[in-house]
Amino acid sequence: MARAARDRALLDYYSSTGPYRIGYIKNQVIKILKTLDYKLINRTIAIVGMGATGLSVARFLSSMCISFQIIDSRETPPNFDLILKEFPDAPLFLGEFSMEIFKKFDLVILSPGVSLNQPVLCDLKSHGVEVIGDLELFLSAAKAPIVAITGSNGKSTVTTMVGMMAQSSGLDVAVGGNLGTPMLDLLSDDRDLYVLELSSFQLELIEDMKGAIVCLLNVSADHMDRYDNLKEYAAAKHRIFNGASVAIFNREDHQTTPSVAVGVKSFNFALDTSDKDQFGINFSDQGKFLSFDANPLVEISSIATQGKHNHMNALAALAIGSVIGIKPEFIISTLKSFKGLPHRCEAVTTLNDVLFINDSKGTNVGATLAAIEGFGTLGRKNLLLLAGGQAKGQNFDQLKQAVEKFVKCGVFFGQDADQIENVLGSKTKVYRADSVASAVSIAKREATAGDIVLFSPACASFDSFSGFEERGRSYQKAVFSDGSLGAYCAS
Repeated sequence: MARAARDRALLDYYSSTGPYRIGYIKNQVIKILKTLDYKLINRTIAIVGMGATGLSVARFLSSMCISFQIIDSRETPPNFDLILKEFPDAPLFLGEFSMEIFKKFDLVILSPGVSLNQPVLCDLKSHGVEVIGDLELFLSAAKAPIVAITGSNGKSTVTTMVGMMAQSSGLDVAVGGNLGTPMLDLLSDDRDLYVLELSSFQLELIEDMKGAIVCLLNVSADHMDRYDNLKEYAAAKHRIFNGASVAIFNREDHQTTPSVAVGVKSFNFALDTSDKDQFGINFSDQGKFLSFDANPLVEISSIATQGKHNHMNALAALAIGSVIGIKPEFIISTLKSFKGLPHRCEAVTTLNDVLFINDSKGTNVGATLAAIEGFGTLGRKNLLLLAGGQAKGQNFDQLKQAVEKFVKCGVFFGQDADQIENVLGSKTKVYRADSVASAVSIAKREATAGDIVLFSPACASFDSFSGFEERGRSYQKAVFSDGSLGAYCAS
């Protein structure tokens, strides 16, 4: 079947498939044969960046007996020993990037952590060098339908929930991408469905999503150390709609609204009343429900994860699961059983009637804003906000209103604590801490019964930790110990 015909078949199928129709029953799934668009044979190929993604690309090419060379700006890449062991014949170019090296290749496969904005890489196209990412390879090689999810916040949670829905319904589903397993390591001829979390970095190099069902959850400032402005960052996110078969977006966030081609089916979700082809919240005599087409589906109080932000994630997962044809009972059972991911608005414990929340994955302002609004109580400032780390060029002004409304005091730590305090110090009482442990100690001292200690840093963790996971574990450890104050009141 010609490419255009295959794509049209996929488009027609999804455009006609409504919620709750079974589209993905094992051995009855529409399988679209896909072949690599890029002629990898007889090309001079370089893999740039040998983190987890680069390693997966190397394994993918090696499995097809395709030769490649490796480039990394680090003298000792993170997977150096594995590279030497698994690919002993692959030439290595380590250290500072050089155009003289890159000019030797006609195809570069760029890892998402490597910015195309670097001067040497910016000039590659002018030298006739084609640049793609692992997503391009995956989309061309995968033989099962694909769901792709992106957003500034909540994408890991929604991706996991959709994967659980599909798995509980009996599908052979693989979940990964920016979350967990690199996507090329997921490839198998036996799959019924792929569910991918995609970052803006992965989307920068994609031109065509090749009929995937896609969802953009939200857009708020993030990675401003890589993008010149929010518009540029949003544009990277919006590349997920290119060539999609079904587009799902957040109607509360106008920055997620796609410009889709005529004939592409679209659905949307929000925390307001749902209308035709919409997912939202509706009331009935029995209570408050997540709904589709104004039809109540699952009572909000029965969902395992609570808070405004979690309701939004649940609606997104409900929309995706419904559109791909998963039966309602499997969708609803997942929403009722899924208790959230570690370090994402995770309830750690309650001490002296004070709830401690670990939202170490709150690495940007948008995530922290959602957490504050999700846990805040109108009429009472009940939150103690612990925040700080590397600001990544973000502006904290959008937190002002929520902090003034919900936050009893702020405890700031890390490299850019001064920046946060300068913006938020006039809206709440502020303390400064020299570590996460001392921040927790201050919070314990200041909290009273009924308060919530919200550890949502709004910053990257790399000033003091290997990642948000280590930072979250540090917070949890501190919660269960007394710690030392090591801090002072700043205002």
